[in-house]
Amino acid sequence: MGYWLFKSEPNTFGIDDLASRPNQTEPWDGVRNYQARNFLRDKVKLNDKVFIYHSSCKLVGIAGVATVTQEAYADPTQFNPDSHYYDPKSSVENPRWFCVDVTFAEKCPHILPLSVIKTLPGITTLPLVKKGNRLSIMPVENTEWDVLYQAAMS
Repeated sequence: MGYWLFKSEPNTFGIDDLASRPNQTEPWDGVRNYQARNFLRDKVKLNDKVFIYHSSCKLVGIAGVATVTQEAYADPTQFNPDSHYYDPKSSVENPRWFCVDVTFAEKCPHILPLSVIKTLPGITTLPLVKKGNRLSIMPVENTEWDVLYQAAMS
């Protein structure tokens, strides 16, 4: 099983939005960074665990957990001219962008803020705490997942 952190702006789509979706499931679409796309397409697998991380808001941090319930498939927003994520250079035959489906697992009692994440013992390889890393999809080491999960759910 793999572990991931997916960033989202809660005013666009947050943990509460995921929890309120039918079957508490939603495509994680709109990713338009090639490295993040490659993670989604090549590395994120069925049943992987995902931290939902709220970014670009007052209180940034881990807000909850989801599970990957559908592996990578062509992101349909890239083909829709009315979508903010439309990509005219992408085609059904040769899609550029991919998404996965995630299903709500649990919400943190309180947001685990980035400021606290940076102080947790053993959090050293997480790209989130490294200067200049702005990826929206990033891997989380197993041992770091355990530390973050315990802090987030307590």
